[in-house]
Amino acid sequence: MSDVSPLSPLPPRKPGGSASDPGRAIDRIIVNLWATIEDLEHLQPEESRFFRTTIFGSARITPSDEIYHSVRDTAASLARLGCDIVTGGGPGLMAAANEGAKSGDPSGRIRSIGLTIELPNLEEGPNPYLDRITAHRTFFSRLHHFVRMSQAFLVFPGGIGTALESFMTWQLVQVGMLRERPVVFVGEHWRGLLEWMKDTMLKGGYLNPRDFDLVSLVDDPKDAIAIVAEAKRAFDARRPPRILRPAPGASE
Repeated sequence: MSDVSPLSPLPPRKPGGSASDPGRAIDRIIVNLWATIEDLEHLQPEESRFFRTTIFGSARITPSDEIYHSVRDTAASLARLGCDIVTGGGPGLMAAANEGAKSGDPSGRIRSIGLTIELPNLEEGPNPYLDRITAHRTFFSRLHHFVRMSQAFLVFPGGIGTALESFMTWQLVQVGMLRERPVVFVGEHWRGLLEWMKDTMLKGGYLNPRDFDLVSLVDDPKDAIAIVAEAKRAFDARRPPRILRPAPGASE
């Protein structure tokens, strides 16, 4: 791994180097783009006008699975609380969450949002329960988008992708880049992983005991809803009087 900071200028070319190096030119452009993104982040308001909850979970689950209905009902309850629902926009538990967002808000004022990813050899498109879609070509930009637009994160059962999303979010809370945004692991699915982290990472000195206070593990989705509801109450208290979205068909 290079020891050059991602947002630092690239070192000058050494004498005798190639006069035309496409790789270095591309690296320089990428570094400049990262710097621009960093500058734009400082212009971004600290909080959104609307409270959004991201729900992470497996794409492999089908509507016949019990967990699908649990996630759908959880999202519906959050929509009734006034939370927009954000997912990866695909099938499985993502579809369950977006479906719940629609069923929990018949008025259509709550947004069901999908941040999709373009993957090779994947023919499945976005799920049919989305009001808004943002298509990403990289996991880097997609993960960044999840973090930028969300005030709470619920992590339901999933695989490598779900673990990646949840761990990145956890780390940003750990280092203080995200504040007052709950990260909640839901279900027995994650208990063994967190116990392994305590037995191996914590005992080995790779974690601080306080790191485990930064996230929650609940067995019942109702407890996750309660945590998000408390975060939303605090969010609303920091904001001006709530702005109601226009009804469907009107300009927002």
